[in-house]
Amino acid sequence: MSKPATDKPTFTLVQARERIDAIDRDIQGLIAERAQWAQQVGKAKGALKAAVDYYRPEREAQVLRRVVDRNDGPLSNEEMVRLFREIMSACLAQQEPLKIGFLGPQGTFSEQAARKHFGHSSHGLPLGSIEEVFQEVEAGNADFGVVPVENSGQGTIQVTLDMFLTSELKICGEVELRVHQYLLSRTGRMEDIERVYSHPQSLAQCKSWLRQHLPHAERVPVSSNAEAARRARNADDAAAIAGESAGLVYGLKPLAGPVEDRPDNTTRFLVLGRELFPPSGNDRTSVLVFVKDQPGALAHVLGPLAAHDVTMNRIESRPAHGRKWQYAFFIDISGHVEDEAVRAALKEMSPFAREVKILGSYPVAVP
Repeated sequence: MSKPATDKPTFTLVQARERIDAIDRDIQGLIAERAQWAQQVGKAKGALKAAVDYYRPEREAQVLRRVVDRNDGPLSNEEMVRLFREIMSACLAQQEPLKIGFLGPQGTFSEQAARKHFGHSSHGLPLGSIEEVFQEVEAGNADFGVVPVENSGQGTIQVTLDMFLTSELKICGEVELRVHQYLLSRTGRMEDIERVYSHPQSLAQCKSWLRQHLPHAERVPVSSNAEAARRARNADDAAAIAGESAGLVYGLKPLAGPVEDRPDNTTRFLVLGRELFPPSGNDRTSVLVFVKDQPGALAHVLGPLAAHDVTMNRIESRPAHGRKWQYAFFIDISGHVEDEAVRAALKEMSPFAREVKILGSYPVAVP
């Protein structure tokens, strides 16, 4: 297909608009055809219980990677992935919208991560805490949940890791969300601000900016950035640090932003489900290892990874619940639990650990 010249106009404005209208008709027809074939996939699977039974994260990741591989611009990979994600979300919702639990209220970064991963045709369930997200997925009231696990600047969200010590849920996906923080208030005047509400992680991400621009303002930690925005809308002398979407939801004016201290500020979220899914071809496996109380225990546990050329992406220790001065190690490794090398490494770990718990094998985040 020929492309418009970039140096001087080849077509008149009327011709260009007519061509766009024709392309729009083709796109709409193809989307409708895709939705019909998605229905055929559902019929081929037979009578399933609910929408969650139709969702295949490994298949979705494969489709989105091909979108990236095919993309030659001018739209960015991120924009193309977002468009295709919404198409897939709408097609899946023909069966029944997925119910996605996230840390609420509306306007949180957790909601943004849920929408980025599942699209806007899913049904969001804003919940009061990370613990409640786990509980609602476990109970089947939510099909999946989305919870933050780490930030590129501030490290691990410990409550999320601690929940895995007792929960039987599985990790079936991950989302990386570029986080931009904004100072928001009702009046829109910096001189009015006497206190700033935000989630503790966000306050930490913006501490240098706050020290420079609002050194005398009280910093008040709350359960979420959206909760911060909700509180700030009720007082002229208060502000919130939150995302732009929270400002729109709660009617606040942006005073400054982005105000995060690091330009690469990114939060990683985990998608919680009730089962493991097959490999997608580019996967990560998370395990929880309770080591034995003996010399060199951790070295013995990690040794099989190196022996089988399995890359360790991350390791984090947390106190093991119910065991004084005992620790559990959260380990992320490259590959899927069904991969031969990963399976062999995990098998060889077992004699040196009190327990090796597979938390999940899931597709690496697509941009």
